[in-house]
Amino acid sequence: MSGRRSIEIEGVTHGNTPIPQGARIDKFIFSSAIAGVDPQTGEIPDDARRQAELVFQHVRTFMETAGGSPENIGRMTIYLQDEMYRDFVNEEWVKMFPNPESRPARHATATNLRRGALIQVDLIAVLPD
Repeated sequence: MSGRRSIEIEGVTHGNTPIPQGARIDKFIFSSAIAGVDPQTGEIPDDARRQAELVFQHVRTFMETAGGSPENIGRMTIYLQDEMYRDFVNEEWVKMFPNPESRPARHATATNLRRGALIQVDLIAVLPD
């Protein structure tokens, strides 16, 4: 594959904006912000634990849509509305990456998120040759 291709997650788009959920360039995968949107309703639930579950569900779907899996993720950035949500993220993190010897690099930061999001992520991945 050569060139750039947009990646979308059905039911979890950026809405009216012209921004894709992410992009693939050759074997490199880059995501936009992935939030805990409920794909059935298009809304972000109020519950932080549920948002964390949905975020990681969307990460898996995003990677599969891009042609890979979570195993291909090299770095993930976690954005938290408040540090108190870190434990919910860590629960999902360990489920997705159970082997402590094979986890992506990660950075977490507290920031002001939009649309009721309490947790968001973005990622960079590299697919195998």
